[in-house]
Amino acid sequence: MGSREVGPALTATAAEQLCINAVRALAMDAVQQADSGHPGTAMALAPLAWVLWQRHLRVDPADPAWPDRDRFVLSCGHACMLMYATLYLSGFDLSLDELKQFRQWGSRTPGHVEHVTPGVEVTTGPLGQGVGNAVGLAIAEAQLAALFNRPGHTIVDHYTYFLASDGDLMEGISHEACSLAGHLRLGKLIGFYDDNRITIDGSTDLTFSDDTGRRFEAYGWHVQHVPDGNDLDAIDHAIRHAQAAADRPSLIILRTHIAYGSPNKQDTAEAHGAPLGAAEVKLTKENLGWPSLEPFAVPEQALTEWRRARQRGALLHADWQTRWAGYRAAHPELAAELERRLAGRLPDGWDSALPAFGAADAQATRAASGKVLNAIAPRIPELVGGSADLTGSNLTQIKGSEDFAAGVVTGRNFHFGVREHAMSAVLNGLAYHGGFIPFGGTFLIFSDYMRPAIRLAALAHIKVIYVFTHDSIGLGEDGPTHQPIEQLAALRAIPNTTVIRPSDPGETVEAWRAAIRHQGGPVALVLTRQKVGVIDRTRHAAAMGLHRGGYVLADASGGPPQVILLATGSEVEIALGAFELLSKEGIRARVVSLPCLEYFARQPQGYRDEVLPPSSTSRIAIEAAVPQSWYRWVGEKGVIIGIDRFGASAPYQRIYKEFGLTVERVAEQAKSLIQAAQLPTAV
Repeated sequence: MGSREVGPALTATAAEQLCINAVRALAMDAVQQADSGHPGTAMALAPLAWVLWQRHLRVDPADPAWPDRDRFVLSCGHACMLMYATLYLSGFDLSLDELKQFRQWGSRTPGHVEHVTPGVEVTTGPLGQGVGNAVGLAIAEAQLAALFNRPGHTIVDHYTYFLASDGDLMEGISHEACSLAGHLRLGKLIGFYDDNRITIDGSTDLTFSDDTGRRFEAYGWHVQHVPDGNDLDAIDHAIRHAQAAADRPSLIILRTHIAYGSPNKQDTAEAHGAPLGAAEVKLTKENLGWPSLEPFAVPEQALTEWRRARQRGALLHADWQTRWAGYRAAHPELAAELERRLAGRLPDGWDSALPAFGAADAQATRAASGKVLNAIAPRIPELVGGSADLTGSNLTQIKGSEDFAAGVVTGRNFHFGVREHAMSAVLNGLAYHGGFIPFGGTFLIFSDYMRPAIRLAALAHIKVIYVFTHDSIGLGEDGPTHQPIEQLAALRAIPNTTVIRPSDPGETVEAWRAAIRHQGGPVALVLTRQKVGVIDRTRHAAAMGLHRGGYVLADASGGPPQVILLATGSEVEIALGAFELLSKEGIRARVVSLPCLEYFARQPQGYRDEVLPPSSTSRIAIEAAVPQSWYRWVGEKGVIIGIDRFGASAPYQRIYKEFGLTVERVAEQAKSLIQAAQLPTAV
C-alpha cells in the first residue's frame, strides 16, 4: 500500500492502536488533500469506531442492505471522514481512491454523509436531524419485531446507534426527538455524545452549560459517562450496559479531545472545520507513532485487523440467513409479507375500496382525505403515521388500530406531540429503515418547522407522505399567524418534492392514490379546512387527470378558448364559477385544474401544449398564495390572482372577498385580458 512495513510482532494493544491511528491518519490526509473538511472529530472518535465496528455492530460489509443489520447514524455528518475511513478499512465497497476524492465532483465521499455511500444509512448534515432519524429507525425495528417475530424464530432483532456532537444536542430537534424516544421507551436505541467541548466559534463555554446527563435522565434515558474516549474497555463496557438496559434508550457520554494527537491543534476550534495544515499533519503522525508520512498509507497489519469485520459480518449474516430459512419454513405467509414490505411492493388490490363522492358529499378535502386514508389503511399494513398533536384536525387517525406507545409497539397511530421538527425526522427514519410508508400531519403553516427534514427526504429520494391541512386563508378566524401564504411556493421549490393540492373530494382520492404509488421523494398533500363542493364529473373531466398533474377540467365549445383559467385546490371552484359567468356572455373559457405542478412539468411537451396551447390565448392563474409558482405557466401576457401579503382574521368568505379571490373578479379580469388582446398593435 506504499507504506513502511510494520512487523507482525504486535501486541493486541499495539495492533488496536495502529488500527485506531489508521482512521486518524486517513481523516487528516483526506481533509488536507481536499483543503476542506472537519478532521478533528474523526480523530477524536477513532477509538469508538474501532470498538463499535469490531466488537458490537452487526453489519456485513459484503451486503450493506442485510435486513437485520444494526443501524448506525452519524448525526454529526460533518465528521464524515470518521465514517468513510471506517467503511473503507472494514471492507465496504468504498475504495481508497474514493477517500482520495473526498469532497470532489462525482465521488462517493461527499462533504457530509449521504445515503448513496455504501454503509451510510441516512443522509445527515443539518445538525440534529440524524438523532431524529435514529428514533424513527428504532421505532421501525420495534414494530417489525413485534409483528413478525415468533417463539423460536427471532428474525428482526437489531440495534440503532447514533453519534451526536455538541451541535446536535444544541439544536432544538434533538430535544424533541429524544423526549419522544424516552417517552416511548425505545430500549434498542443507543446514542453516543461526543463531549469534546469545542464548536466552530470556540469552547462550548461560550454558549452551552447544560448538564447533558441529567437532561437525558429527565427524558427517561439510561445514561453513562466514559471519562476517557480513548479507553477501549470502558467504551466496550458502556455499550454492553446500554444493550442490557432494554427498558429505555441509552446515552453514552464520551469525553474526547478534538484532533487527538495533534501537538498544536488538539482541543482547539481550529481543528473543527479546517485542515490541520501539512506541517501539523506531519507532526501529528510523528506524535502518534504513525509508520509513514506518505498520504493515505495504511499498513497491511492495520488493514488486516480492520478487515476482520468482513469475516465477523459474514458469520453474523449467515447465522441470520439460517434462522430466516427456518422462519420461512415455519411461517411462510409471514415471511412473504415481510419480504413484500421490505421490497416496497404494494399489496394486490390495495386501492380496490377507494371511496366515491357524489354531489351531496361537499366537504373539506381534509375530511375526504381522512376517509381515503381509512379505506386504504386496512389493505396497506405498512402505512403508519399520525400527527403533531392535531389528529382531530388533520384527520390522520387509522380507525381500528391502536396507538404506538411504550408496550404497544404494534400500534399504527403515532402521537408525535407538539414536535413537528422531530416528527419529520422520525418519518425519514421509518422510510430509511424499510418496511413502512410513513405519513405525518400538521397545518401547512407548520411545514416551516419541518423544512430541513423535508429537504433531506427529497435529497435522499425517500418516500414520506405529509398531510398538510388548513392550506390557505380559508382557515379563516385563526388569522395571519396560521394562514399559509408562502408555504406552497416554498415546498414546490424543493427539488424531488411533489406537492399535490386537490380541488375536491374526487381529486383527493386520486391524490392519495398518487402518493401511495409515488417513488423518488416525498409527497405533500395540501388540504382545505373549509368545505368544497364535489365537481360534477359527468359534466367535467374525470379526477384521474390529477395523475398528469394538470388537465382540462371544463372547456367551452365553438372554437379554441379565448382565456384559460388555471387553479388548484379550493380556487378551482372559483375558476369554475367564472367559467359559467363567461359562458353566459358568450366568452369561450377553459378551466385547467393543476393540482400538481411537478407532475405536469414532467409530462410530454405535446400533452402540455394540448392543455395550455402555446398561443396568445390569455391565461389567468388563481391560487390563494404567493404567485411565484405560476409565472412559468401563465406566460408573459398572463395574470396571477394570488396573495402578496399576510392574511387576516375573519370568516374565510370575507377574507376571500377582501383579497379579490372571487368569481366576479376572475371573470372581469378575463374579459379585460380578452379585450386587450383584441386591440390593434401599434406599428
